Amino acid sequence: MSALPTLLEHAESERDQIQLALQRAEENARRAQAQADQLDGYRGEYRQRWSAQFRQLGAAEILHCYRSFGDRIDEALTQQQQQIETARGHVERLRQRLVAAETRVASVRKLMERRALEQLRLQERRDQRQTDETAQQIHWRAAQADAARH
Repeated sequence: MSALPTLLEHAESERDQIQLALQRAEENARRAQAQADQLDGYRGEYRQRWSAQFRQLGAAEILHCYRSFGDRIDEALTQQQQQIETARGHVERLRQRLVAAETRVASVRKLMERRALEQLRLQERRDQRQTDETAQQIHWRAAQADAARH
């Protein structure tokens, strides 16, 4: 029974560490998504701004610059989406680990409760046995005293 509190403390510590890691991972995933949203918004603004420019100037050099920079924005968005997917996968794995850690903590607590209840029942049986023996001795002495009087 003495090892169970140590085991519980270890399981709770592990769960708490996983919980902190999950919070950090969720924040990283949120930041990655915000960055992707920002890039996507910038890409939309860029396209809108340059489409207005094309109506005014139709130079091939400008079109080439537009496409080149647009391609780089698209590449950055693709990379950002990959980072988002990686971050989401990490979050999901940490959630699964957290569930497993919480299950371990609950299991150790339940085991400790069962052991404590078992000890309580054992002590109650000892107390009842002691009470029964005391009552039996009192009855026996009373019977001996009654027999001695007669």
